[in-house]
Amino acid sequence: MAYRTDLALECDAIRTPHEGITLQTRTHVFQITDVTVDSDEHGRAINRPKGRYLTLELPEACAPPDITAQAGALGEELRAFIPEGAVLVAGLGNADITPDALGPRCAGKILATRHLRRELADSDPETAFLRGLREVSVLANGVLGQTGIETAELIGALRGTVQPACVIAVDALACCGLQRLGTTVQITDAGISPGSGVQNRRAELSARTLGLPVIAVGVPTVVDLNTVVQTDEPPADMMVTPRDIDRLLHRAAELLAMGINLALHPGLGFADLQALG
Repeated sequence: MAYRTDLALECDAIRTPHEGITLQTRTHVFQITDVTVDSDEHGRAINRPKGRYLTLELPEACAPPDITAQAGALGEELRAFIPEGAVLVAGLGNADITPDALGPRCAGKILATRHLRRELADSDPETAFLRGLREVSVLANGVLGQTGIETAELIGALRGTVQPACVIAVDALACCGLQRLGTTVQITDAGISPGSGVQNRRAELSARTLGLPVIAVGVPTVVDLNTVVQTDEPPADMMVTPRDIDRLLHRAAELLAMGINLALHPGLGFADLQALG
């Protein structure tokens, strides 16, 4: 049975050697699996497009009260994906539906700085450091059913104004392993098709469609029911979420936001970002 998942690590064929696909593992706070697909053609073996897929796993990753080490490690890994220049962070999903609210919740915790150079006086030495921060813009526009606008369309319209060097798209993911709910982070430069894991695919966000790098970051919040209930009946077309989804989502949004902030502003520490937030 083929389970629905957004995680490259959960593709059935990922552990089998394939031409053009490399898999390496290491430990840096998280257990890290680094998969690189060198072409779309080779990626068909695991049903993934060309790109790098970094999976960070830590038991109860979003549960401990102190996430300093986790956010620091996440920031270091994410920084390697981000080019120099301005960045647009897009929080994907529906803020009114808890399992789908990761993107908007995370976006609300991102340090937006694009306006600082215009708002703060150049002559004030006390604000010089803030004016020197990387330009970051944040977007959380809701879903198509709420706005009538695809996020890809909105980002395309904003490109000329914001002029980002890349987009960081944050979204809730689907998985097929119960142990990965809220405990796994996936980072990929292959972009994202929002809703694909739950068969509600929206317009793709990728370098191919937007003309600039798209880094997708997410945490699984729903799991394919067929991995939970083993039965001889036909497969159930349903995704389920854990009972403690509110706590899981809060911790996941906090971890991702702090990791993204640290990646974008390496001159700031954990305490600095907490104070600015």
